[in-house]
Parts: sequence; structure tokens; C-alpha cells
Amino acid sequence: MNLLPRSSKEFGSADYWEKFFQQRGKKAFEWYGSYLELCGVLHKYIKAKDKVLVVGCGNSELSEQLYDVGYQDIVNIDISEVVIKQMKERNGSRRPQMSFLQMDMTKMEFPDASFQVVLDKGTLDAVLTDEEEKTLEKVDRMLAEVGRVLQVGGRYLCISLAQAHILKKAVDHFSREGWMVRVHQVTSSQNQSSDTEPQFSLPVFAFIMTKFRPVSGSALQILELCAQEQSKPVRLENTERLAEAVRERQRYAWLQSQLSRKTGPGSVSLDLCDGSTGEPRYTLHVVDTPAVKLSRDNHFAIFIIPQGRETEWLFGMEEGRKQLAASAGFRRLITVALHRDQQYQGMDSIQAELSGKIMELAPPGLPAQQQVPFLSVGGDIGVRTIQHRDYSSLSGDYVIEDVQGDDKRYFRRLIFLSNRNVVQSEARLLTDTPHRAQKKRKKDKKKLRPADAPENPPVPASQPIEKSFLCCEHHKAMIAGLALLKNPEMLPEESLSLLVVGLGGGSLPLFIHDHFLKSHIDAVEIDPSMLEVATRWFGFTESDRMKVHIADGLDYITNLAREAQARYDVIMFDVDSKDPTVGMSCPPPAFVDHAFLQNVKGILTPEGVFILNLVCRDSGLKDSVLARLKKVFPLLYVRQIEGEVNEILFCQLQPEHKLATSEILEMAQALERTLRRPGKGFDSTYVLSDMLKTVKIV
Repeated sequence: MNLLPRSSKEFGSADYWEKFFQQRGKKAFEWYGSYLELCGVLHKYIKAKDKVLVVGCGNSELSEQLYDVGYQDIVNIDISEVVIKQMKERNGSRRPQMSFLQMDMTKMEFPDASFQVVLDKGTLDAVLTDEEEKTLEKVDRMLAEVGRVLQVGGRYLCISLAQAHILKKAVDHFSREGWMVRVHQVTSSQNQSSDTEPQFSLPVFAFIMTKFRPVSGSALQILELCAQEQSKPVRLENTERLAEAVRERQRYAWLQSQLSRKTGPGSVSLDLCDGSTGEPRYTLHVVDTPAVKLSRDNHFAIFIIPQGRETEWLFGMEEGRKQLAASAGFRRLITVALHRDQQYQGMDSIQAELSGKIMELAPPGLPAQQQVPFLSVGGDIGVRTIQHRDYSSLSGDYVIEDVQGDDKRYFRRLIFLSNRNVVQSEARLLTDTPHRAQKKRKKDKKKLRPADAPENPPVPASQPIEKSFLCCEHHKAMIAGLALLKNPEMLPEESLSLLVVGLGGGSLPLFIHDHFLKSHIDAVEIDPSMLEVATRWFGFTESDRMKVHIADGLDYITNLAREAQARYDVIMFDVDSKDPTVGMSCPPPAFVDHAFLQNVKGILTPEGVFILNLVCRDSGLKDSVLARLKKVFPLLYVRQIEGEVNEILFCQLQPEHKLATSEILEMAQALERTLRRPGKGFDSTYVLSDMLKTVKIV
């Protein structure tokens, strides 16, 4: 038997509801939840002594159950004569004080200010099926009647799915009238009773519109959201923000619905926000590994990423998280990243804060009372100290932060907050002094640490930089690429002219300056703020061999090319794009335009090397970039950085000098042997020549 309409417009038709209840018979029909699911919010906003009007009552048992627990001054109306007759027969003798009237809620017959509460369970949703003029006029009459029959201080309590057009209409109408507006989430799609008809993948909300006495002039808007029954209401500044907050709850409910199925929706991520500020506090990534053989203890686990390490490949990239989940051996793993600007007390407090919310994302089939393990690296939450924050007119908001690595060493990072999961520049601090100092204090029994002192003291802002250590893998590859020049074993003592476009923290040009002692470097940076950052926070200094030019790299190279004189043995591009829509975040597309590449060629010596850091997720775009480079630079090598999107391109002008991979590796090893000679200050913890082991010829 088909009880649902052909079109949603039929929900607003009296004829439809007459036929519906005739076909349905006496079995109760519960839209949006049973009394047990709704009673928490109903009891919160309806007092036992209130006179209550239920509009569009249908044959729901809600009024009867309210009556039975003490709410006995209830009037029910519905447009259907059939259902009113049914309800009178069902309740006449058992609930004598409750009345049922056939009435059109758009033209009610009650006197003004007759009720303290108007209760609406799904009726507004049934009427407001579209945004056509005729429908909106009907809804305006309905809401005007609600306002007329309510007393000052009375409440319109509307149970709704809060679809966007319905929420907007209700909120706009009542806030314009000067009423207080509160939207209260009642249930999620996951905890709707199986007795509720029909089942929805959207959560159910209650609109609580409180009537205030009219005031002259513009009324103050009071807009609030309650995410859960027991939560404190959050005040929102405007209707747009309220609508967005409701959409966030709906998206979360949809996600819960998807994750409750045996086959999840693929890669899933979401932010959990601080309830008092609305600021993101945790970022969750849900990773399912169906291939894991299931046992009682490996259904589900949570992995807390130490602060500052969320940018690493294992935690920050989808493939890395899949590898982490597979190695952990759990069918579903949720990784949790901790946000900067949020305070965390430790692993135990994080576990207590997350446990309830995390269980809403549990996989199907999780055994009852199953303990869900919280995992991490080394069992702690890591250390992050924000040393400085500022704003650049070109790069936006940015922070300088120090984080602790897995070897307890500290690293300084530059992060643009427009792309907060990408490290723009990184340098290792010279020593792990704070960690050692902590151990020393623990041994010194005469010096007691205050109870509120941090377990890991913040890193001093003046901590020196270890300039000989290259943190970024792509920087190591770019340095190794210098071996493509003639006589690489002699390079550290040779006079070299280099152009580096993109300063950042300055670690790349600084390394060249300190290890190639006769080099002359021009660094070009479009953002003057970055020179200050590099100088103040990353140990960068200019010298007679290294100058920084504040200019657009495009203009700088174009102007030099007009002089028609080869100037540089090496040209390096390590410059990011500010446009996230093009599919290539490094370099900006204009830097690989054919005409501009001709300008690059014009200022490169015949045996020189042009080295480019390419970050491109669009395979078609990447192929076109490689084709353009190949037209200008006939000899082209590519080095993919493991675990990263970065590819380092080495471009030369003389194809007859093409080398096999083994020959390139020998040249890189020769360069490295020279750099490792005593007194050169070269860091010995990594093998630079390894960066060219897997170089490929395009």
C-alpha cells in the first residue's frame, strides 16, 4: 500500500491527508521520532501547567503520551476530518480533558494569546514543500496565526528536519518579529527508533521560537544553537552563521549514516570544534582497511597524531594514513590531529574528551562493551610552541612554530594558515636544550618544578638554527642536482653564480652560501615579510656573496633576459602558488609558460642547470608542464620525492651531455665527498647523493 505522495506538494493538500488517514487506519504515524526520542527537549521547553496547542496532530501518540505524564491542558487540531474522528474515539473516555478539533491552522478560530506553547511535529515541513509564491503565502498565514494565538513569553516548538529553505523561512520570520530563536538538535539519524516512520538520514531539530513583547525600532536578534540536549546554547551572530552550523550537524549525521554501513564512503575527514568558540579543535580522518582479518580485538582504534607532526606523509597524506592503518592492524582506524591555538592537557584528557564522539563513528559489528584503544607515537601528544604570528599582504596569516620530532629534536617551521597542513620552510634547532634542561631539573632535588609548569618547557625564541642541516627532502635533491655541473668534486671551491627564486625561511640559499664558499647568490622574493621571517627566525643573513631582491621573479628574470647575457650557472625555482584552484601549488603557472621559460634559458649559461620544484596533483597539467620544459630544455631529468607530491626537475640545454643514472650518481657522490671533508661543517646524518639514485630521464 503506497502511503507517500507522488509529489512533495501533496503534503500541503487537505485531500491527500484525508486519503492518507483513511488508508492508514488507526495505526499511529510518527514523523521525526517517538515520544521517547523527543521527550528530553519537550520537557525542557513545555511546563506541565502550560496550555498547549498541537497543530497538525495527525494520529501521532505524542499528545497522548504528554497527557499521560502530566501535560493535560492540550488542544489538538488537524485539517483532516477523518483523523480527528479517529482521535476522538481513541481518547474520549481515557483522556477527557484533551480536545481534538478539525481546523485549518492558517485561519484558526482561537482568541489572541490563548496558548503558552504551540507544538508542531513535522507540520511546517509538510506545508513548506517548495518556495513557490502560493506556498510561501500559505506558510506566512500559518506562522502569523502561530504568533497571534501565543501569549508573550510563549514558545513555538517546531520539530523539523531543518532543510535549508525551511530553516531560513522560520528563522527569518520570527527574528524579524523580534522573537528569540533557538535551534536545538534532538536526534541524529543513527538513534532514530525503528518504530519511527519513515527513516531519515538527516538529524531532527527543534525550533524554539520565544515570543517577546514588540519594541519600537530595530529589535536585537537573539540566535542560538544547542547541538545536544544537555549542551549549553551557543549564541551566533547572524542567520547565515546559524544556517551553516545546522548544515554542519546535518553533514555529520550523514557521515555517521555512511560509516554505519558495512562499506564506508571511502576517505572521510571532519573537524570537531570547540563548543564554546566554534573553532576547530580536532581533525579526524577515518580509514577503513577491509583486508584486515577481523578478530574481537581489532575492529576499531584511535591514533592521536603528536602535535606538529600532522604534516608528515604518514599522517598528512591519504596513502600514508592507509599504510598506518594497515600496519596498525585495525579494520577501522581514526587518526586525530590536534590544532594549533588549542590547549591540551595530555593523552588522558584527550581520550576523555573524544571517547563519546568517537564512538558515534564506530564500525558496524563492534562488540558490545568493546574497549577502543587510543594509540600514539611514544605515548604522548608531542610539543608545539608558537613563537610568532603575523600577517602578510601577499601570503596572509602565518605562524612560526617549534615542534618536537620523533627523535626529541626540535624543528622550527613557517606555516601559512591558508594552507595549514603544508610546511613552507623548516629548520632544525641546533640543540634539544629544553629537553636536556628538563632532565637536569629533575635530577636537581633542590629545585622543585611548580605544579603548573609545563611538562615540556617551551623552546626559547632565540634558539640557534642548525644551518648545515637540510630538513626538506626536496632541498636535498636540489642541492644534489648541482652535481650535474662539470667537475662536481671541485664545485665547493669553484666560483658559481646562482639565482634562487623563492626565499621562504632562506635555508636553501643559506646552505649553498655556507658550503660553496666562492658562490654568489641572488635570491628573489616577492614578499618582503619573508625576508624579515628568514632573518629573525631562521638565521638567514645577507653578505657580499648573497643578496636578496624584493621583486616578482617573473619581472626580475624578464628584465635580465632583455640584456641577452647568460648570467647564472644555476637557476632554482622554489616558489609556491597562491591560487589553490589550478591543481599546481608550486610553481605558479606563469613560471612554466613557454615564453617565460625562454627568458630563463636566456640567462642560463650553456652548461648550466635549471632546477625546479614541481608540486602538481593534476596529471594532465603535469604532462603539459614537462612537454613545455622539454621544448626549451632538451635534456630533462626528474626525481620523485618519496612520500610527497614534490618532483624535482633538472633541466639542461645540451642533450649531447645526457648521462645514465649510474653516471649521475657517481657525480653526486664525488660532490658529497668534497662536502664531507673535515672542516666543511656538512651534516653527516643523511646521504645527499642518495637523492639522485632514482633520477629518471624524460
